[in-house]
Amino acid sequence: MPLDPARPKLRGAMAAIPVEAFYLTPGASGSLQQQIRTMVTQGILAGRFRPGSRMPSSRGLAEHLGVSRITVTLAYADLVSSDYLTSAGRSGYFVSDTAPLAPEFPQAGPPEEAIDFKGLTGGRFTLVPRVERPQDWDRYPYPFIYGQADPTLFDHQNWRQCALRALGKRDFAALTTDYYERDDPLLIQELLRTILPRRGIAAREDEVLLTLGAQNALWITATALLGPGRRAVVENPGYAAWRAIVAATGATAVPVDVDAQGLPVQGLVADVVFTTPSHQCPTNATMPVDRRVALLEAAEAQGFVIIEDDYEFEMSFLKPVAPALKSLDRGGRVIYAGSFSKSVFPGLRLGYLVGPPGFIAEARALRGLMLKHPPGHIQRTMAYFLGLGHYDALVNRMKNAFRRRRQVMAEAIGAEGLEVAGQGGFGGSSFWMRAPDGVDTEALALRLRADGVLIEPGRAFFAGEGPGNYYRLAYSSIALPKIAEGVTRIAQAIARR
Repeated sequence: MPLDPARPKLRGAMAAIPVEAFYLTPGASGSLQQQIRTMVTQGILAGRFRPGSRMPSSRGLAEHLGVSRITVTLAYADLVSSDYLTSAGRSGYFVSDTAPLAPEFPQAGPPEEAIDFKGLTGGRFTLVPRVERPQDWDRYPYPFIYGQADPTLFDHQNWRQCALRALGKRDFAALTTDYYERDDPLLIQELLRTILPRRGIAAREDEVLLTLGAQNALWITATALLGPGRRAVVENPGYAAWRAIVAATGATAVPVDVDAQGLPVQGLVADVVFTTPSHQCPTNATMPVDRRVALLEAAEAQGFVIIEDDYEFEMSFLKPVAPALKSLDRGGRVIYAGSFSKSVFPGLRLGYLVGPPGFIAEARALRGLMLKHPPGHIQRTMAYFLGLGHYDALVNRMKNAFRRRRQVMAEAIGAEGLEVAGQGGFGGSSFWMRAPDGVDTEALALRLRADGVLIEPGRAFFAGEGPGNYYRLAYSSIALPKIAEGVTRIAQAIARR
């Protein structure tokens, strides 16, 4: 009997792949069709399914897996279109002779680490104090964890639609183009049109640079402005990563204790002053306008540059938001850092810098040495999300939810007699708390974790050793009905110290 001309050329007599080589893993992500595709592609790329091997029939594999035959047929058809399989009509499906293959190298164990890299680097980065948070924080019933997105508030549908639009043929260039050191002009226009004006900031295209979140923006700014022999003011308590960034540049960090109105102005002597005036991190204090003006006057008189991290300005729901420092700047001394991480979701990793053209040009060149630009698809998706009004709707929904949660938490804190060290009068998403003297909140956090409660110990926010009895309670990710019980458990744990 002549060979079927449609059948692929086989490399020798290849055996059929047994149906037992396939199984569905309970709880695996993706549709059944996607899981079947994954099993086949992984088998081919790992070399277990060789070119020319016959696949199980669609009927046989469907019966073995307990799925419909059409599910297997569609998965096979998809694999044919990707050249993993080839169809030979009635003869069935075979692994394609031209299917992608992983390179074959001899397997070797991991090499011995002969170099003491921590000693070589001085542990400058791994030894930096940080706020420890469990990776599986969302599995805890009472997560008072700061900065995570709440899936019940996020606009999944419209974000998906914007992402799909950005994946379309009309946006193919925005998706695939290497912008070199430029940014998506559509997102830049939306920033200039919708985001910066509500902070009172008027800027041009050459005064804006996109970054991978606010922390990346701060790293770029510090690297461009600081170095050995220079001094940078850090708020105390304050954003722990900023102290680490300053140290990495070789500059001297100058801690300045904050008060109920944020960073004091008197006596500032530095090359760079960092501040979080909208909601001071972590106390939530909002710097009043007269102190902002005084800070700008001090910058002019002393000759320093101000880095304004406009932290959580969208979450001012108790009072109208105060004008940004950058909006009051007439001498070009303020570098403004903003981010979408808190208002959209932290995994977005998209932020921006606003500053004088000379600084932005230098920052753009520096960013180009590390990364050319944030991913084009993310930039274009965010541009559509802003332009279609979805961002404003999301922020409004978050404000309303946070207002309710804040009220419930304030009532629970008062009922349990816990002490608020700083809550701010404009909103935000957390309370800065103080436990009684002698309470180590790092040990307290470990005890509470066993009780299903997550808090953030406050020691990492302080320069040097710092007091150990502060902690932060955030309400951005905890369900409203869980707040009161969670606060009660915290109070009980403190009482048992």
